[in-house]
Amino acid sequence: MVGRIVTLVLLALLALIHNQLWLGDGGVARAQALQAQIDAQQKANALVQQEVDRLRSEVQDLKDGNEMVEEKARGELGMLKPGEIYIQITQ
Repeated sequence: MVGRIVTLVLLALLALIHNQLWLGDGGVARAQALQAQIDAQQKANALVQQEVDRLRSEVQDLKDGNEMVEEKARGELGMLKPGEIYIQITQ
């Protein structure tokens, strides 16, 4: 009789522990959801890091030489060198 009660108590505790493991706030489903969020954030971080690297490269080009400054002036500001003629071709 005592052995049966001990067995039932142990089974109830085991069921409670498994319930918390699979269905509780810190359970397997929550861990999987958090891992999915981590994966998505890492992908977003990688995209942002690529943009940061591109901008760092551009800043370094601007610091190192005048070619990038000239390219920016021509492309974004429409500036010309003395004696140049601006021709725009539209299609």
